[in-house]
Amino acid sequence: MKFTNGYWRIREEMEPVYAVEYYDAEVKNKELTVYAATKHMGDRGDTLNQPLLTVTFSSPMENVIKVSAVHFKGALYKGPHYEVCRQEGDFVSIEEDEEKIVFTSGHTSAVISKAANGWKVDFVDSMEGNRLLTESSFRNLAYMQNKDTKKNYMVEQLLLDVGEYVYGMGERYTPFVKNGQTVEIWNEDGGTASEQTYKNVPFYLTNKGYGVFVGHAGDVHFEVGSEKVERVQFSVETERLEYYILNGETPKGTVQLYTKLTGRPALPPSWSFGLWLTTSFTTSYDEETVTGFIQGMADRDIPLHTFHFDCFWMKGYEWCNFEWDKDTFPDPAGMLKRYKERGLHICVWINSYIGQKSALFDEGMEHGYFVKNLDGSVWQCDRWQAGMALVDFTNPEACKWYQGKLERLIDMGVDCFKTDFGERIPVTGVQYYDGSDTVKMHNYYAYLYNKTVFELLERRMGRDKAVVFARSTAAGGQKFPVHWGGDCTATYPSMAEDLRGGLSLSACGYGFWSHDIGGFEQTASADVYKRWCAFGLLSSHSRLHGSTSYRVPWLFDEEACDVLRKFVKLKCSLMPYLYAQAVKAHREGIPMMRPMFLEFPEDLTCETLDRQYMLGDSLMVAPIFKESGEVSYYLPEGIWTNYLTNEVKEGGKWYKETFDYFHLPLMVRENTALAVGNRDDRPDYDYTADTTLKLYGIREGARIHTTIPDIDGRDGATVDVIAENGEIKVSVKGGKGWKAEEAVDSGREIVLS
Repeated sequence: MKFTNGYWRIREEMEPVYAVEYYDAEVKNKELTVYAATKHMGDRGDTLNQPLLTVTFSSPMENVIKVSAVHFKGALYKGPHYEVCRQEGDFVSIEEDEEKIVFTSGHTSAVISKAANGWKVDFVDSMEGNRLLTESSFRNLAYMQNKDTKKNYMVEQLLLDVGEYVYGMGERYTPFVKNGQTVEIWNEDGGTASEQTYKNVPFYLTNKGYGVFVGHAGDVHFEVGSEKVERVQFSVETERLEYYILNGETPKGTVQLYTKLTGRPALPPSWSFGLWLTTSFTTSYDEETVTGFIQGMADRDIPLHTFHFDCFWMKGYEWCNFEWDKDTFPDPAGMLKRYKERGLHICVWINSYIGQKSALFDEGMEHGYFVKNLDGSVWQCDRWQAGMALVDFTNPEACKWYQGKLERLIDMGVDCFKTDFGERIPVTGVQYYDGSDTVKMHNYYAYLYNKTVFELLERRMGRDKAVVFARSTAAGGQKFPVHWGGDCTATYPSMAEDLRGGLSLSACGYGFWSHDIGGFEQTASADVYKRWCAFGLLSSHSRLHGSTSYRVPWLFDEEACDVLRKFVKLKCSLMPYLYAQAVKAHREGIPMMRPMFLEFPEDLTCETLDRQYMLGDSLMVAPIFKESGEVSYYLPEGIWTNYLTNEVKEGGKWYKETFDYFHLPLMVRENTALAVGNRDDRPDYDYTADTTLKLYGIREGARIHTTIPDIDGRDGATVDVIAENGEIKVSVKGGKGWKAEEAVDSGREIVLS
């Protein structure tokens, strides 16, 4: 939201109150409260008839500084509030002299100036000689009143440095670098071709290595160099603004710190990394159709691991009743048993909306499980499902009731759920069971919805065995993976949009991400479909899904079957490496798919790359977005090897190449010991048995340590590689039948022990 008219003037309807200078301070329980005068205090009389802003500095964990700026403390400030973790320990210090007060957490400080007419807060990193991260100063922190609407806002503006880029803010399909954009943190039913998105997160990351998290669950407006070009402005309609400065020193370190603060991603089960096939959305299908798809994949030797039933597994107008449409599926329990005997896992589509025709509507209405109007009646609308109501997840009993309906499906053989929607949430004229702020609940609802479903799956399936395919989310929602990037059209531009969205989301700590292979809307050409298969199978999770047409490969052409087969088998064979990266995402909060700048923060070229990504620590993927097969990609410094061709490339330069459908830039970083499994037909197998360590670009003097997990994500084997005196020593502890080989023979002896 913009409050100014150019640099000098304020919009006519706005009345600003700025923090002008330091007035006083108090210290209590490792918290610093600073009182900011809103005019220069020339004499005692200046304290009259003038607002005073209360600014509190605290720290929930080391190197995270929370800033709370308040106008009227007594104003209602209802939840929900984002959940943040707190660290025990003595890591806060507060120092004061005549010129300043310094609040320090770890090696990160907020330096508050006491200068007259000189309100200024510098956020600095003392590890690097008090390196300035960002600052709030002249006419930055403000309380704004709209004289026409009578709405009040708290506003902050933080400095953007020369050459500083901003990333993140959720799954955004607009340009990857957010500089120059207006971003509204407001979940809406958008699609990739829109600036609206399902997954909004009020967190941004910069290439300077710090991040900013606005701890407000409702509508947050960001102006990223789009009002004042040298500032990131964020504003909320409230009397209180809370934000966190996170300093992980590097962009990657800050993502780790952010997920430590808001929650690390749960570890999805190993089977979920295989190929998912769906019925698509509005297609006509029954058991015969589904069985035909499954058998068709088997006949063509295309490994299939999960089958997903989309909306119409239930009867139309009855979403959700969690009952199989008996006209289409007369024996659902028997059907699922037959599919599971074939080794398949089962997923079904759900949402949190209960249509009036659903058998559950009267039940939910009777017990008060739905969001209500202010008069106590049930809130309903005809959008999506006729007369639909909305489950109130602030009511613990409603959560249990909803989980109970899902539990019957688990008993039947369902392994996981796709939680669709969660963003079409009313704001005005409604009330929640626990009295939550309805504006904040618009975004936060998706968090509670996914949490309810995930906790049921975790309880029934066990820890590290639960997976939700989630559409909408809010800050902290990375704890309930996997997240789906969606409703792309079947075109190359939309394919690239999807990737931008996924990379933006991963910059917010989302470890696991998928998209609709071949696009959702429209039907892809065979060309687009085949290129998307490679991209989709080189993502953390891989799902074939569409809207009005099926996505089985033989409907495109026979070569599509060959392409899909190759990349499914490739992904399965890479699972020892990929699952190790999944475990890292779970333990350390580093996403599996990540922007190039996250892995190579010192390489300036990587700062704007949005058509390629790192898949874990060691693999770089550049999807092909042209019918010609032409692709341009950049390799950072070092020696890189194409995994599919063994062609060696020198880093530090751009390449332009043309590939057929069976190849693309899948580049392995130097000094990589890549664990390749002994199976290519399934993702869940023993990653430490008969595994081959493929050695890429091992430099003299290199020392490499890696851990390979077992199928459950526990440490299964450790690998150490040392290159010295013209030989490569490989030591493996754990597992059996290990082999080691250089991808490109250097003539050095490999000693395996």
